[in-house]
Amino acid sequence: MATEKQLRVQITATQNLKKITQSMKMVSASKLRGDQTRLEMAKPFASWTDKMADPAPAFEEIEDVSSFPDSNLFVCLTSDKGLCGGVNSVITRQMRRACALLDEAGKSYKVLVFGEKGRAQLRRLFPESMAGAITDAEAPHNFSTAAAVAKLAAKEGVDATHIVYNEFVSAISYTTRLATLAPLLKEGEAEPMPEYEFEPDNKNEIMVDLYEYLLTSKIYYGLMESATSEQSSRMNAMENASKNAGELIDKLTLQYNRARQARITTELIEIISGASALEG
Repeated sequence: MATEKQLRVQITATQNLKKITQSMKMVSASKLRGDQTRLEMAKPFASWTDKMADPAPAFEEIEDVSSFPDSNLFVCLTSDKGLCGGVNSVITRQMRRACALLDEAGKSYKVLVFGEKGRAQLRRLFPESMAGAITDAEAPHNFSTAAAVAKLAAKEGVDATHIVYNEFVSAISYTTRLATLAPLLKEGEAEPMPEYEFEPDNKNEIMVDLYEYLLTSKIYYGLMESATSEQSSRMNAMENASKNAGELIDKLTLQYNRARQARITTELIEIISGASALEG
C-alpha cells in the first residue's frame, strides 16, 4: 500500500495534469470555432465540385472494390498533432481494410499522406506503396497547401484519386469519407462536356487544368473538414481526460484519508498501550 507521502505526490501530479487537459480543452474549443467558420466558407466555394464528381460515401460502407480502376492513389488527410481521439487511427483502419480488398482483386494502389500522425501509421502498413508525405504544414491550412498536395497527386498518373478525410458532423461526431476523382481525359461515351465546343481546339489541355483545379478544390474542402473534426475530437478527448483525472483524484484522496486515519489510529493505540503499561 502506498504511503501518505506517495499519495500526496500522486494527487498533486494528477491535479496538475487536470489543469493542463482543461486548458487544452479551452484552446481546442476556441480553435474549433475558427475552423467551423472556415469550413462554412469552404462549402459554397467547393460546391461546384459536386457536379463534377460522384458523392463521397462513408469509407466504412465500401465493401466492393470492383468499380475501382486498376491503378489508384489514396490521399489520406490526417493531422500533424496527436491527443485528438481516433481521427487518425480510423483512417488507418479503413485504409488497411480497403487495401486488403484491392490486393484480393489484383489492383494496384499508392498512398500519399498529409499529416505526421498518418504518415507514422501508414508507412508501417504500406512501406512499398508510399508515394510521399507532407508534414508540418502551416495551420490553418489554405488553398496553396491544397494545391501543393494536388500537384504531388497529379504527378502519379493513376486512373483514379481517392481523397480520404473526416467529415465534421457535430461537436461529438465525424464520418470518414472517400471522395473519388478520375481524370477528365476520356473518349467516346465517357468524354466530359460533350455538349460544349472549345475554341481553339485545345480541349485536352483545358481538361488537364480543370482536373487539377477540381482535385485542389476537393483536397482543400477535405482539409477544412478534417481540421474541424480534429479540433472537435481533441476537445472531447481533453474533456474525457479531465473527467478521468477528477475521478482519479477522488480515488487517491479517499486512499490518502484512509491511510492518514490508519496512521492516527495506530498512534493512538500506541499511546494508550504505553499509558496502560505505565499504570500497570
